[in-house]
Amino acid sequence: MLKGASYPAARAVAETAVGHFARRIAAARARAYEGLATAPDAAAVEAIIDAAFWASLRREEGYSPKISLAFLPPEQARPPLTFARTLPLDPAALARLAPAVERRGIHLGVWRCDGEELCVWGTTRTIPPLCFVLEVIEPGLLVVKYRRGPDPGKFANLAVLKGDEVKVVDEAGASLPDCPELLASLLGFGAGSPSPADPVNVLVQLAVSMRAHGRGGALLVVPSGSEAWRESIRWPAPYAVEPAFPELKELLLRGTEERDDPEWQEALRRAVEAVAGLTAVDGAALLNEHSELLAFGAKIVRRKGAARVERVAVTEPVVGTEPAVVDPSQLGGTRHISAAQFVQDQHDALALVASQDGRFTVFAWSPCERLVHAHRVEALLL
Repeated sequence: MLKGASYPAARAVAETAVGHFARRIAAARARAYEGLATAPDAAAVEAIIDAAFWASLRREEGYSPKISLAFLPPEQARPPLTFARTLPLDPAALARLAPAVERRGIHLGVWRCDGEELCVWGTTRTIPPLCFVLEVIEPGLLVVKYRRGPDPGKFANLAVLKGDEVKVVDEAGASLPDCPELLASLLGFGAGSPSPADPVNVLVQLAVSMRAHGRGGALLVVPSGSEAWRESIRWPAPYAVEPAFPELKELLLRGTEERDDPEWQEALRRAVEAVAGLTAVDGAALLNEHSELLAFGAKIVRRKGAARVERVAVTEPVVGTEPAVVDPSQLGGTRHISAAQFVQDQHDALALVASQDGRFTVFAWSPCERLVHAHRVEALLL
């Protein structure tokens, strides 16, 4: 039914994606990295995005497809699950196959059959670094990403396509003045090559989990060597934790030795989900910089004698967006305004705010601008 249909955004992003992968793979090879993916060509990128977009609008037995497609030949997968007969790369075939591969970490392998037409050759759970991946999140929402670093589950986003809107992640985003470490880790941009064993950034995992629960939430990260942040919280907090709950801290300390242990990975995942779940309670959850849980459901108040936050600098690490200075009410509701106030009063704190509609903002104090800086990062969390 959809044969011959064209999704304009697929062509719009194809050349950008090809240039990005070519630069990264060339830089990695120059540094003698081995086992890298094959760079995709524009025709392949466009065809994969086009087919996935139309597949995302179909429904199979009442469900919308959720699919991840990786551009690689079977010999680059370890191990490949290969079909006896390849499948055509078309929306109907992808939608029918989606229920079998919607679990996290499973990719449909796409390559050129007999060197010509693109086809789906099977599935894989392991792909090489810098492999082009397209993920279908929901109807009309696609994310172009790639595997980075030695961790097979760690990806960086390149572009987000939602209907006719295309957001290309800005590679220079991590070089912004006062860019928080969380944003730099989310961007995943560095020397242009697969990163060596990255330290676990638990705030990234918390951000992803906060956004995923869909209820909205706020998380405040405060210094452990100061009690000044208490002046910005109404006491007694309804759900204060005494003593501070150390599970995340202890798991991260073990992570140096155990990060490749599946049991440790599962324990960290459960701990992250537990803390992220607390952010859905009205108010804010509080962690110190060592990842110890201090409270949740806490009410933020303006510090005594402090001015009301009236201006916030806003940026989004997306090509073509311009920085702006706005009233914090333009960013969202009470959660956003109170988080901006907290950071204005507590310069050494960080505030993470998830909206119910999927937006995600990281608030940090900017010494350069002498303003609260709101970093819109939802394009990096899909």
